[in-house]
Amino acid sequence: MDARSLKRLILPLAALAALAIGLGLGFALRAPEAPARPDARALADSALLSVRDQGRLVSFAARYVSIATATQTRLGLTAEKTLILPGTVRYGVDLSRLKRGDLAWDEATRTLTVTLPPLELSGPTIDPEDVRERSQGGLVMALTDSEKSLDESNRRTAEADLLRQARESEPMRRARDSAMRLVARGFAVPLRAGGIDASVAVRFLDPAGREEAAYLERSRSVEDALRDRRAGR
Repeated sequence: MDARSLKRLILPLAALAALAIGLGLGFALRAPEAPARPDARALADSALLSVRDQGRLVSFAARYVSIATATQTRLGLTAEKTLILPGTVRYGVDLSRLKRGDLAWDEATRTLTVTLPPLELSGPTIDPEDVRERSQGGLVMALTDSEKSLDESNRRTAEADLLRQARESEPMRRARDSAMRLVARGFAVPLRAGGIDASVAVRFLDPAGREEAAYLERSRSVEDALRDRRAGR
């Protein structure tokens, strides 16, 4: 039987919604006395220190299931084993890798652009209680070491399939979107608290330096915020 796969995405971790609050508090503890005229670059540098202190940001997690089947013929008989392997993959960004050169302030548009390090995947994390197996050809497995080789083959195939699913475009897009939103808010909070009316653009670049994902946190007036609140947004 060819390997088959199923997957079920998990919503971004709810607890991470508090990131912006944590960054804002961290900035407030670090920030010097506010100058008479706010300096956007200085505030961005201070915000960078607070953001970097967050370390690895896990912005998204997804659970996948892989089904792998291996067969082996010994002594004229065939043994077959099927492995049903669920696993959870976490997507994150190492914020400690951010440096001053990853920030760019555009005075004309009042926009801070933040370029993030690459998205990182960790896992899959396997819960042994969720693993299921089916087998045929018990006689062959009893007389030979075929069961061990079948198990190893299925495990390699299933784990590789879990990572293949995790790298598909949709979960990668969701993970990047979540990370960009959280980081944008993490910079926007201290900037606006410091009196800077600014938008924050966050982006990921591919290995060739081309933009592969971007998010813009626009600066809004108090009137706009109140209008959105009344509209339930």
